[in-house]
Amino acid sequence: MNDFISLLVRNTTSLDAPKTLGTGRFLAGVLACLVAGSAIAQAPTGLNTNFEDNSQPWQESAIQLPAAPNKADLLDFDVGGTTTMRFAVDAKSLSVGNDGVVRYTLVSRSASGAENVSYEGIRCESYEKKLYAFGQKDGSWSRSRRDKWDAITGTAANRQHAVLAKEYFCRHKIVEGNAKQIIDRIRYNQPLIGEPAR
Repeated sequence: MNDFISLLVRNTTSLDAPKTLGTGRFLAGVLACLVAGSAIAQAPTGLNTNFEDNSQPWQESAIQLPAAPNKADLLDFDVGGTTTMRFAVDAKSLSVGNDGVVRYTLVSRSASGAENVSYEGIRCESYEKKLYAFGQKDGSWSRSRRDKWDAITGTAANRQHAVLAKEYFCRHKIVEGNAKQIIDRIRYNQPLIGEPAR
């Protein structure tokens, strides 16, 4: 483009025809248009072609069941209310997946001493929970037949999930911190303060 402009200037200045004011204005206008076109062609478009396509559907990561929990690794947390159940998370099992799911082993104990062990996940973005497996007395796992995400509610039967999501795992629909930070919040009873998870 620059070569073309230079050629045009040389050719027009070498013309034998008399140079009038009108001709000068015409040439100035042509040159201005050419220069502007060159600048537009060379200017960045402003379109970022390296953007992430967030329209892709969410895909859950494959899971690997953890080892059975040890009592020394259990972190109790308070669910409030009038429930007689006590709940704890196995610190060694807690992880944050690339899919934005916090997975953990939950141990539920009744007032009579009965104990239930389950491996679960909470997805902050959709405020849902999923049960992956039940723990057996011999330390093995029994996979859940319900391969489905369920909405977290604040009812007494599911209050433990709401407390984990709102007070320890999630903020602004994303996971707040890494696994170690989440474990420390539960261990030292330092719930999240501010906007709820939803």
